[in-house]
Amino acid sequence: MSMGKGTAVIIGAGSGLSASVARKLAARGYNLVLGARDPAKLSDLAADTKATTIALDGSDPAQVKALFDGLSGPLRVAVYNPSARVRGSIAELDPDTVRKAIEVTAFGAFLTGQQAARLMLENDGDVKGTILFTGASAGVKGFANSAPFAMGKFAQRGLAQSMARELHPQGIHVAWVNIDGAIANPGRAEDGGDGMLDPDALAVAYLQLIDQHRSTWSSEIAVRPWVERF
Repeated sequence: MSMGKGTAVIIGAGSGLSASVARKLAARGYNLVLGARDPAKLSDLAADTKATTIALDGSDPAQVKALFDGLSGPLRVAVYNPSARVRGSIAELDPDTVRKAIEVTAFGAFLTGQQAARLMLENDGDVKGTILFTGASAGVKGFANSAPFAMGKFAQRGLAQSMARELHPQGIHVAWVNIDGAIANPGRAEDGGDGMLDPDALAVAYLQLIDQHRSTWSSEIAVRPWVERF
């Protein structure tokens, strides 16, 4: 397989945003590795992008390490998408369910960030790679009856900030993307037109982060539809 521009890993791949990002990265010549709990659902995407798919629990340290240890070629891009929403009154939430949600959203982001940084630091060049975390407005403001999601996204945002301050001077671009609105994923029941985030347009924003010159690296961006309330 051609090395192209190197390897790009997307954790939590699915049919929406991650599929759009995958197609755009494949068009640029990256070798793609897609990790998901059910890789069978990625068969069409894998065929379109010539991607390797791997069954993965992104919150499992051994599984995440094995994925990154098994990569061939220089790792240039890593994207972490998974998150877990648990809704309910703070007085009634199940602690074990909350713990698992935070592990998926925040601890999994740490595991991917750690393993991606480890490999990227070995790369040659002034710019060694890009690590992107898919965030949400819950990482900026906590909403009622959504404490677990807010805890996970606030932690994820703090992780990205800390990694950016540590790794930017070492040539690794780290950014957190605040997706402030609903994504118009394929098969989603509601049709909000361009009042919802178009996944292909979102993917362009991700590529713009990858393309940024290091003199203007963003560590955080917010993307929202034109009708979304701030």
